[in-house]
Amino acid sequence: MDVLIKRIDDSLPLPAYQTDGSVFFDLAARETIEIAPQSTGLIPLNIVVATPEGYLFLLVPRSSTPLKKGLLIPNGIGVIDQDYCGNGDEVRLLAYNFSRETVTIERGERIAQAGFVRVDRANWREVESMPGANRGGFGSTG
Repeated sequence: MDVLIKRIDDSLPLPAYQTDGSVFFDLAARETIEIAPQSTGLIPLNIVVATPEGYLFLLVPRSSTPLKKGLLIPNGIGVIDQDYCGNGDEVRLLAYNFSRETVTIERGERIAQAGFVRVDRANWREVESMPGANRGGFGSTG
């Protein structure tokens, strides 16, 4: 899949898959950022991406980020829409520092990962009753 990408700072590398089996690629911070304890910060990731039609660009922290940095995404994931691709639409990671210390993310540090996920748009067909049996949800299977 060919994807249009623009780096804000071309002295930093393009995103890269770290192994042959990686399904997401790593993204690095464009600048050094400090996030105070129990607060959020926006980490600029140095890229603008034109997400191809039929896909979403999914942004998540690297799996080591909570352990090494004490950071999580407050809403769990970052969904980058197809129309967020103007020259100034830099992808940023919203991060919450759940630790008791100020966290520093260094310029060039790999802090997030992202990939493309296929999506479809729904055509709603409203019905009076659903065909399935009630399951209960939220722990209903034990």
